[in-house]
Amino acid sequence: MSEDIVRDSNGNQLNDGDSVTVIKDLKVKGTSETIKRGTLVKGIRLTGNPGEVECSTKQVRGLVLKTEFLKKA
Repeated sequence: MSEDIVRDSNGNQLNDGDSVTVIKDLKVKGTSETIKRGTLVKGIRLTGNPGEVECSTKQVRGLVLKTEFLKKA
């Protein structure tokens, strides 16, 4: 089974456990939380979708973020 390569907004390859930085303020659906630009997210997990990663922040657990709003830290 060949995995799709997951890339951040700058085209850098992302792997399980990488740290990423959010490049745009993101509203979290279903909550009143906003993840601010510049937030460091540690220990991402790749999903089956090359456009998304799973992660947790201090405010929200079990979050799925689109890779177009992330850059590798």
